[in-house]
Amino acid sequence: MSLFKKIMTAVRGGASEVGEAIVDANSTRIFEQEIRDAENHLTKAKRDLTGVMAQQMAAQREVDRIKREIAEHEGYAVQALEKEDEALALAVAEKIAALESELVTQQQALDSFEGNANRLKELVKKSERQVTEYKRQLSMVKTTESVQKATSAITDNFSSSNSKLLNAKDSLERIKAKQQKFDDQLKAAEVLESENSDNSLEAQLKAAGIGGSDSSANSVLDRIKAKQK
Repeated sequence: MSLFKKIMTAVRGGASEVGEAIVDANSTRIFEQEIRDAENHLTKAKRDLTGVMAQQMAAQREVDRIKREIAEHEGYAVQALEKEDEALALAVAEKIAALESELVTQQQALDSFEGNANRLKELVKKSERQVTEYKRQLSMVKTTESVQKATSAITDNFSSSNSKLLNAKDSLERIKAKQQKFDDQLKAAEVLESENSDNSLEAQLKAAGIGGSDSSANSVLDRIKAKQK
């Protein structure tokens, strides 16, 4: 195979793939359009069926007319025979024979119209049931497609926001750590303030001579001098 033919083959293969991809991407829309086309054909078929049924009714009227005319001429033939008019009776009989021949032709036409009408009626009913089923399937397909799109959107959103969720978690941990540090500093300040307050109070009591004694050398010497007196 020449290089050009190989290239053309590759192009045709690519075109086929593109065509299939387009069909797959629009399969629901295509299916819906096919249902509409089927409904349009079904509407036309019903119109055609009414035409066949009208011809059937016309053929039935013609058959009924010929039968009445045959019966009428049979009565004429009887009357002619009663009058012993063989020639007239034979003429009437010939008319009856012609009517019976015409009746056979009209009956065949009637049977044909009737058979075709019945067959078309059955086809129309079958087509209507099929279209109804396709509509039901289309509704299910659309619902399934909507659910799948929603599921895909949820999955995509979760996947794309996963890193954002992790970042948000880190930010929350940093905020909590900062708040905890602030609480710890506040508690430490309270403890320090409490300790400072106790030392100040102890100094004030000692200055007033209340509480613990001063164990300095001067206090010991004063105590000894007091005993010598």
